[in-house]
Amino acid sequence: MHPTLTQVLTSLEQSRERLRTAIETIPGELRDQPPGSDRWSVAAVLEHLALVAERAAGVVGRKVAEARTANAGPEETSPAVLTPQAETMLIDRSSKREAPEAVRPAGLTYAAALARLDAGRTALKTTLVSADGLALGKLVHEHPRFGPLNPYQWAGFVAAHELRHAAQIAEIASQLDVSRRSPEGAPADARAPRAAEAAMKA
Repeated sequence: MHPTLTQVLTSLEQSRERLRTAIETIPGELRDQPPGSDRWSVAAVLEHLALVAERAAGVVGRKVAEARTANAGPEETSPAVLTPQAETMLIDRSSKREAPEAVRPAGLTYAAALARLDAGRTALKTTLVSADGLALGKLVHEHPRFGPLNPYQWAGFVAAHELRHAAQIAEIASQLDVSRRSPEGAPADARAPRAAEAAMKA
């Protein structure tokens, strides 16, 4: 496998593990619950990630098809990957941004959103692996914020974007105050249910 492809697939696996770890800090019965009226739930975050992964898979699929149609030769030694600066910008949550309309969650349940995200990521990875060795580095598609990205950079974007939202899920856990809940999800202080409910909505 081309080293650049190995690199981006590893990044995708690492970001998925970080996402999984963040999700597991929140009891299952709270993953559909937003911590406030203007906040996303875990389910909403995953639906957003699924929509982004699907769009990236579509872009990469079209670029792979172009490479095959053009009888592209072998990949060059070191095609460009997403820059560290772009990764930092994506991951940094000190700068909040409004999600474009096309990738805003519409209300899937946690289970449905997770299944859709799994399918989108699988499609992206399968398309990349099928193109191993093709010259993809020069085939670019414009990203509205980061400019022209090749398929490796689009995959890197998906990985960094997941890290950003893994951090968001950690914030949701804090806002839901899950540390004060029992493993079953009940408030640790059963004598103060109203206070626990208020904390969940903060």
